[in-house]
Amino acid sequence: MKEVRFFYNPDVESGELPEDEAVHAVRVLRLTEGDEIFLMDGKGTYYGALIDEASKKHCRYHITDCMPQQKQWNGHLHLAMAPTKNMDRTEWFAEKATEIGFDELTFLNCQFSERRTVKDERIEKILVSAMKQSHKPTLPILNSMVDFGRFIGQEYDGRRFICHCHDDNLPLLKDLLKGDDSMSDALVMIGPEGDFSIDEVRAAEKAGFVSVSLGKSRLRTETAALVAVHLMHLAAE
Repeated sequence: MKEVRFFYNPDVESGELPEDEAVHAVRVLRLTEGDEIFLMDGKGTYYGALIDEASKKHCRYHITDCMPQQKQWNGHLHLAMAPTKNMDRTEWFAEKATEIGFDELTFLNCQFSERRTVKDERIEKILVSAMKQSHKPTLPILNSMVDFGRFIGQEYDGRRFICHCHDDNLPLLKDLLKGDDSMSDALVMIGPEGDFSIDEVRAAEKAGFVSVSLGKSRLRTETAALVAVHLMHLAAE
């Protein structure tokens, strides 16, 4: 079976791959004039194309087919998390969450955060790579790090949840996500290694967030975030 080669180009109509994608196509995969490629714009559409010109840093093409794709889940799924001290763990989460499928990622600067800066460009590349590998038609929105207090004050039309360990009797996220089929938009916040502070939890609840648990297991930040994405995805299918 012939391999399907996907390349990401947010400006598909330009007729030329971005330089990094062109280098991969021409120098790594050794594609040349006349070869078929598939493009994704990260906005929900695939395109068939044929290569017209292939050089060391340039790969020009013409589009032969336009294939709008239907998203595999309903609503808008937003995960907000405090990045881990070890950035490899956050990058692992970004990759796996994209493979599962979600819409938006925000990094939080919390009271107990051990990491207060994130290289957005690095995370963006991971999201793009995971999107291509998993053949997802849309690229998750990546937001720069924001202070916790500012974030919870932003307007959001869907359901809002904060996961924490300050109470052993919290309702389960999986149960609440299933509770209202009319609302698919969901936002879940995951705290840092030291959890959200109790003051942050109270502030979030006052702002309309519902405190929830992910279950009895004690999870690392990146594992909790991935579980939350998976639960949102399953509920929105």
